[in-house]
Amino acid sequence: MGDGIQVITGDFVKVNVTNSKTDAVVFERKFPKNITILDFKNKLEVVTGGCAATMRLELYNGDKLVEKLDRNEALLGFYPIEDGMRIHVIDDFLLVDAEVEKFNLTDQQYSERTDTVRSFLKSNKLGKYDEEEMKRLEEKKREAAAREDRLAREIMVGARCQVTVSGQPRRLGTVMFNGEIEGKNKIMIGVKFDEPLGVNDGTVNGKRYFECQPKYGSFVPPSAVVVGDFPPEADDLDEI
Repeated sequence: MGDGIQVITGDFVKVNVTNSKTDAVVFERKFPKNITILDFKNKLEVVTGGCAATMRLELYNGDKLVEKLDRNEALLGFYPIEDGMRIHVIDDFLLVDAEVEKFNLTDQQYSERTDTVRSFLKSNKLGKYDEEEMKRLEEKKREAAAREDRLAREIMVGARCQVTVSGQPRRLGTVMFNGEIEGKNKIMIGVKFDEPLGVNDGTVNGKRYFECQPKYGSFVPPSAVVVGDFPPEADDLDEI
């Protein structure tokens, strides 16, 4: 679906992170859903000792594998990630237990060392230090953003719609908002669903964008929305 630019909401998600060396929880932290998987891997370099260029990520709900986070250009929120889930880092570059004190270094201290994964990547122009690869990824981001803007211009507030997001059932609703969310430099579509299958009540970070009941609202990218003649789902209670 899409080109790795889907995101369920602009909120943060709190996850546990484990690695393939110890399987122990390295840390628990909130991450924004609107960062790419590559950016997420870069953030994990310091705290896990891994290498973004060789890092593989798996999403778990308890001990059940939910999905592999295998698209570097995709946004974190493209995947069905929720609070309390676990990200497992698999990487042969991960530091051994004897080097765990490096986890406590500040980002500046880590950058100044010459015996780290980051130093290796810089000297060999790998991962995020590969300028040509970074240019290609940035161009993909720009093309994806332009495509989302084109799609958004065809979505009118008040229109009936169907929303399809990875890891979620198809949902019917009404378009209630079309524009930028404060703090998020992108167009999002606010939808009031026919059923309580959303994540909010039309507010984000305390700011209201439209009115609806709790769990009936969500903000999704334009590419997740199809406008059309979608009548409301029949309510079985009306037949009683």
